[in-house]
Amino acid sequence: MKNEIKIFCSEDWVDYELLDTGDGEKLERFGPHTFVRPYEEAVWSKTLKKEWEDVNGKFWSSKSGGKGGLASLKQRGSGWKMSKVPFDTKWEMEYKGIKFLASPTPFRHLGFFPEQATHWDFIESKIQGLALDKSKARPLKFLNLFGYTGVASLFALRAGAEVTHVDASKQTLNWAKENQRLNAELVQGPMRLIEDDVIKFLEREIKRGNKYDAIVIDPPKFGRGPKGEVWKIEEMLPKLLFLVQKVLSDKPLFVILTSYATDSSSLSLGYALAESMTKFKGQTEMGELCVLEKSNNRMISLAYTAIWVL
Repeated sequence: MKNEIKIFCSEDWVDYELLDTGDGEKLERFGPHTFVRPYEEAVWSKTLKKEWEDVNGKFWSSKSGGKGGLASLKQRGSGWKMSKVPFDTKWEMEYKGIKFLASPTPFRHLGFFPEQATHWDFIESKIQGLALDKSKARPLKFLNLFGYTGVASLFALRAGAEVTHVDASKQTLNWAKENQRLNAELVQGPMRLIEDDVIKFLEREIKRGNKYDAIVIDPPKFGRGPKGEVWKIEEMLPKLLFLVQKVLSDKPLFVILTSYATDSSSLSLGYALAESMTKFKGQTEMGELCVLEKSNNRMISLAYTAIWVL
């Protein structure tokens, strides 16, 4: 593994734009709606002016005092009014033909992470490439751990993989089902949606002898399983990677690891993933997931990632 930090960035978005950043915030367009969200790393000044006021909602960080949440502007000029419950509105988004729903959540997310589009491209390309190589073609089993609302799973499904999607949140899995139904050609596709604690799921899969050819891992910094299981990334990541390599097939295609924990780094993810994959041939890359900022063409880093690929 080379000690190089790569920049992973998709510039193919139509329904999403990072309009501007600065003063600890970012201004984004999600389809027809614009939002202000906290981005503490933006320690520079904003470039745009009036665009920051003409928005549909603003998320507050708990770091700024009080409880974090979503403030909605009910009427122009009335000032921000804090909402205990986020917008009920859901609207349809699309990336390269895959449709999915966006909606504000209490966690400052809107149901997907735009910076992960480069991973969606990678997933589909690698799975399709395997299918086109007649000498290597085989049914491919794809596992999405901490799968959230399933956008990555849908790209794997469209590429021809058998998908297993695991998340501890029943509400999130229902959202993933909605996203699948938006894509009529994928509704009958082989995708299992499983509500489970990821560690417990992997331990059972090892006992059952189930194997996967490609795995995506997108753990939260902190979370709880369906039975109250506590997840802390700094404590659980070594065990998670140990279990992941136990459920890999003899000829794995790729493993993707992503982290939003501010006290991690792409180097630490890369070293950890590379160490867990030493029994397999292949290469590990590490870097930052970025989005191109429209106001001044800067690459804005939003997450760390490491990718092992055969």
